[in-house]
Amino acid sequence: MSNRGRPRSFDRDLALRRALEVFWAKGYEGAQIADLTLAMGINPPSFYAAFGSKEAAFREALELYLGTSGAGSMRVLDEVATVQEAIEAMLRESVEIALAAPHAKGCLVVLGLVNCAPDNAPLGGHLAEMRHTTFRRIQQRIERGVRDGDLPAHVDTKALAAFYCTVMQGLSLRARDGASREELLGTVTLSMSILNAHKSPSPASRRNSRTGARRV
Repeated sequence: MSNRGRPRSFDRDLALRRALEVFWAKGYEGAQIADLTLAMGINPPSFYAAFGSKEAAFREALELYLGTSGAGSMRVLDEVATVQEAIEAMLRESVEIALAAPHAKGCLVVLGLVNCAPDNAPLGGHLAEMRHTTFRRIQQRIERGVRDGDLPAHVDTKALAAFYCTVMQGLSLRARDGASREELLGTVTLSMSILNAHKSPSPASRRNSRTGARRV
């Protein structure tokens, strides 16, 4: 008798969360169908019926990741008042995300598929575009900081965005290599000296500077 039309005997949302954990721990190419089905508690036919393919499951897992475990670093960019506070909060969230990963394997978007096989090039390109999106969001936040007066108008927003995007990705890699929270947060603190060096003077400081200039 055909099984067509019968409801699935497993929770697809739960299965996707478990797939995310496997992909996050092993990476896309390291995660085998046997690993995924074991974590989900289903057999391969059920897996393919529910998700279509390993790549499709990974893409769904990425979207789940960006909406849950991996959401914090981008969320704080818009929630924190000044650009200096926003970038520091983003980096600190990145540390926590990296350390929360199974076996501290870092950010799934950064490290989920590295040096991929030719057959996986489209998926590698998809992840690269996600990382470009992160870069653009950081640059937009820095540009907003210029408009808000947190940074002077002459700063190179693209260079600053590239720097902090690189720091964020490096934190993920260092976490995977076993760096401690203390070491990673120390890197965050040191990196902030770059942005703080470009900080616009406060309105009071600017007034005092102008007053002092008149007294000379």
